[in-house]
Amino acid sequence: MRLLLIRHGQTPSNIKGLLDTAVPGPELTKLGHKQARALPKALDGEPIDALFASTAIRTQLTASPLATGMQLDVEIRDGVKEISAGQLEMLGDAESVRSYMTTVFAWSGGDLDRRMPGGPDGHETFGRFEEVVAEAEAAGLATAAIFSHGAMIRSWAGARAGNLSVPFVARQILSNTGVVVLEGSLATGWRALTWMGQAVGGAELADTLADGPTGDPVPAREEP
Repeated sequence: MRLLLIRHGQTPSNIKGLLDTAVPGPELTKLGHKQARALPKALDGEPIDALFASTAIRTQLTASPLATGMQLDVEIRDGVKEISAGQLEMLGDAESVRSYMTTVFAWSGGDLDRRMPGGPDGHETFGRFEEVVAEAEAAGLATAAIFSHGAMIRSWAGARAGNLSVPFVARQILSNTGVVVLEGSLATGWRALTWMGQAVGGAELADTLADGPTGDPVPAREEP
């Protein structure tokens, strides 16, 4: 199966740099709506069979123009919501953001027992996301688009795509409406094909991929 993991458009909390992970959360900014309206053209030619979005308003609004253009319903699933910030919710100072992102990428590295301060562990978080992926697989979909969130996409892709490393996902910011394309299955594993339109393994990404899984990840700031 081919998975298109799509981050939502810009929100007011993105501008303020806040760890805003609760649902239903904020709506999109004017720029966020513009980004959402650009997706149908950007994804023209992708044979998408189904659209999934989280319970956050921002992902549903981002998915709406594509759903209209493709005449598909948006399936709402709690499992693909953002990684809960726990006691760090709505904070934006450097220490809080680093604590959040360090936990997120510890999960990518396999430390799923680690718990977000006042929040969930990696088993719970990846488990709920993979329930939705399993649903798409069971439906026999060739291509599914999942509208989710920056930390969720980066962390899960880094953990499950065999050709991505922890340093790579920690350093590569996923912009609003950025798309990560994976191919594979839950049983056989996943391979990342593109990251925000750039082929994984291409020249622009070579340095971070070369770091390998044992590099020292310096988490790039990424607001949910």
